[in-house]
Parts: sequence; structure tokens; C-alpha cells
Amino acid sequence: MKIIVDAFGGDNAPLEIIRGAVDAYHEYGVEIILTGREDVIRSVSAENGISLDNITIVHADSVISNDEAGSDIIKKKSDSSMAVGLKLLSDGGGDAFVSAGNSGALCVGATLIVKRIKGIKRPGFAPVMPNINGYFMLLDSGANVECKPQMLQQFGIMGSVYMNKVMGVSNPRVGLANVGTEEHKGDELRHEAYALLKDSPVNFIGNVEGRDIPLDGCDVVVCDGFTGNMILKTYEGTAMALMKRIKGVFTKSLKTKLAAAIVMPEMKELKKSVDYNEVGGAPILGCAKPVFKAHGSANAKTIKNAIRVTKEYVENDVIASISAALSELKASDTP
Repeated sequence: MKIIVDAFGGDNAPLEIIRGAVDAYHEYGVEIILTGREDVIRSVSAENGISLDNITIVHADSVISNDEAGSDIIKKKSDSSMAVGLKLLSDGGGDAFVSAGNSGALCVGATLIVKRIKGIKRPGFAPVMPNINGYFMLLDSGANVECKPQMLQQFGIMGSVYMNKVMGVSNPRVGLANVGTEEHKGDELRHEAYALLKDSPVNFIGNVEGRDIPLDGCDVVVCDGFTGNMILKTYEGTAMALMKRIKGVFTKSLKTKLAAAIVMPEMKELKKSVDYNEVGGAPILGCAKPVFKAHGSANAKTIKNAIRVTKEYVENDVIASISAALSELKASDTP
């Protein structure tokens, strides 16, 4: 399996990206193709004692930064490490693509260069996030600020397939993010999406409120990209604030420091459970080929884990399963 990695995407590129990709090569046995300025990749690797044996490099002249428009990837930055990687994937030069770079550009590039699965209206960002009992998927978390009801229906189907095939959840529970659990709650978008999801080939459990999401309210949270991004950022900020408050409690006095020493293993497990580096990457579900987005501040561990979940995505043929689910939906709609 060949996985293409954008060596210049993310705040810690290229060093941490290279480290993570090389670690994934050794640990998971996947072929790695790095895209970006070859001279910089080689010099950074040499300076840090990283062997590039068996790692392929495909040169790209530029980088698309986070402050550039997503649409720039098509014309102004068609020679960027991200664009070159996506084109390589589209042309069959690899089995999947991973980048920690500009989210908007990655979504635009995935849609226009890699293309969509037949029948999918819009691809969506789909991070897997921790809850009290395990994990849930949030879809869409920012790719589509405005959505139509059918898009939310497709998000539910795609998220259900991913959580089953990659995360191993049997019969994933799909919930629609809303301001109340009653069927009549919400606006017109939520009303129409509810009706569509109710008749979809998924385990739709109805509306789910924000407070129930971290309490294992469902396995797939379906929402428009505006709502999803607000949930995502609030979730991340709350987790960081909570961990800082807990640290403050345990470092307050000698007594609390002694208590911290006793529960330290459990605290490390708690911190690990809310660490995005453990999951690694989020798929852009709906693309015709696997495209994964790693966190912008990704370190080597993040990239390694992103490559791991990408490998699982390919091995479980998630795209074929999504296509089959869409065909089932279309067949059920046919009189």
C-alpha cells in the first residue's frame, strides 16, 4: 500500500511530518511518498539523523499556507506540496493522501482534483472524537457551512459506514445535532434531514442535544459544517481548560501533590483519551479516493497515527461500502 504524505502541511512541517511518516513506514509496513521540496526534505532529514531509505520523494515547488484561500490550490498553488500529492493520488500514484495543511484548500482539492464518490453531493470533514465511553464521529465539522437536507442524510450514511468498518462499532447509532430531542424541534433543515435519516439504511436514533454528545449520546453526530465546527472547537477548548484546572488542583499543595502521585497512571490515561494525537487524522468522507486531514499542529505521533487510520480505511474498502449504501438508498427510493 502506498500512502502519499504532504511533507510541508502543518505548523511543524517538514521535520515532524517526515519523522511521523518514516515511523509509520517502519511500524505499519506501508510505502511512503513524500511531496514537497526535495532539497529541504533531504537536508532536514540528514540534519536530524532520519534515514530516507525506501522513502519516495516527489518534488513540489511551493507550499499553500493557512492564510491563503482554499481555492488557491487549483490555480495559484497548483505546484504546492498538497496539490501535487492530490494529483498523484488522482492519477493512481498512491492509495491514499494525508496532509496537516490548509483545511479549506484540502477540501477544495479533494473535491475538484480527486473528485467525489458517485452520488455524493459534498464531501465532509469527519473527525473521530472522544466521549465518556469511547469515540464518536462529528460530520460535517467545517467543510460545508451551509447544507441541504440530502447532504446531512449522506453524512449519516458515510459516518455509519466509517464507524463500523474502521472503528469497529456494531450498528453505529446516528444522531442529528439539534436544540432538543423531540422530532418537531429545530429549523426547516433539521426537520427535513430528520425525515430523510429516518428512512435511511442506518441506525438513526433521532435528535441529540449538545450536552449528550460527550455522554455517548450516539456514535455519529450529523450536522452542517457551521454547527459542527462550533461543536469541535468548543469541545477542544473545554477539554484543554478542564485538564488545566485538574492540573491546578493537583499542584496546589503538598497534600494534593501526594494525591497526584497516587493517581498519576489514571491521569495519564485520561489525558491520552482526550488527545487528538492518538486518533491522528480525520477522513474527508465522500471523496472518490482516501483523503485524510491531520491536525494543523500535528507532531510525529499524530502523523504516524493518521497514516495508521488511513491504512485501515483503505484495507476495509470504506469507499466501496459507502457506494453500496448509496445504491441501497437509491433502490429503496425507486417505486
